[in-house]
Amino acid sequence: MRIILASQSPRRKSILEDAGINFETIPSQFDESCIQPTSKEAYVMTLSFEKAKEVFLKHQDAVVIGADTIVYFKDKIEHYLGKPKDEDDAKRMLRMLSGNTHQVLTGVTVLSNDFQESFYTVSNVKFKALTKEDIRWYIETKEPFDKAGSYAIQGEGHQLIDTYDGDFFTIMGLPIKEVLKVLSKIKTS
Repeated sequence: MRIILASQSPRRKSILEDAGINFETIPSQFDESCIQPTSKEAYVMTLSFEKAKEVFLKHQDAVVIGADTIVYFKDKIEHYLGKPKDEDDAKRMLRMLSGNTHQVLTGVTVLSNDFQESFYTVSNVKFKALTKEDIRWYIETKEPFDKAGSYAIQGEGHQLIDTYDGDFFTIMGLPIKEVLKVLSKIKTS
């Protein structure tokens, strides 16, 4: 079975490699800005589906995995935190998350000629209260700039986190246990 990861995320690639999956990486070119947020669950699953579909239409002999992760803060659509646009945006997000709990949602779609399944997982993350110095230090690591919510739990960003509840891999961007369950359905169908 030919498997394609429709993502350029090094974290998702690493998670699949560590799980022993043979796959190719073909990043999706889908323009996320054309999707308007509705519910957080529908939004993240729609993004994962559209990313998977964009790659699948060019590689219909494959099983394509699309994924998207958002940070969601205080039950407001305007508080969907994607990747920061620049340093000021990263600072704004980190100040917002400082001392607060937020949700991380990862949506996943697995798509092939005769199979389609989309799902999402949720984890809660509580940040420590961050000082201006903490934020400046973390910005200087350059780690925030391609991460939803401007942090990486698996990197230096773990120092910003007080506690988390839920699946670590959801926070990283690919809930691997659930992905493996879905892939096993394809193998047995």
